[in-house]
Amino acid sequence: MPAIDAIDRNILRLLRVDARMSNARLAGEVGLSPSACLRRMRLLEQAGVIRGYTALVDTANAEATIAVIINITLERQTEDYLDQFEAAVRKHPEIRECFLMTGNSDYLLRVDVANAGDFERIHKEVLSTLPGVLRIHSSFSIRNVLATRVKAKR
Repeated sequence: MPAIDAIDRNILRLLRVDARMSNARLAGEVGLSPSACLRRMRLLEQAGVIRGYTALVDTANAEATIAVIINITLERQTEDYLDQFEAAVRKHPEIRECFLMTGNSDYLLRVDVANAGDFERIHKEVLSTLPGVLRIHSSFSIRNVLATRVKAKR
């Protein structure tokens, strides 16, 4: 895929705000025909720039879950250890987010659980089996104060 240009950046900005926006509306916002806009979106998807689409769910109204924030420290910080850990994390849908970090831990993970027993299962079956893990530190959220999306500039 050629370099991302201003139109692609505009498409991405608008989709961050409303990924359900119709192609016709998106095309009008970025100044393209609907077919040209759809073609650019497909190229962004094929190149892995757009990895998927999601919904921000108010878990208080949809499901009773507890977000658990997990700090992972690896035995070593070599490229091989990092690659193995990241490949393993991608295989577990229980892990909702994973960030490579600076500071006291190597990775920050987020999992959503129904209760302490659910977390115990994930800890035993998933987290403790990840390759290269030296230390796991978990914190349970009390409630979500802010979940947001990028706001569009008009």
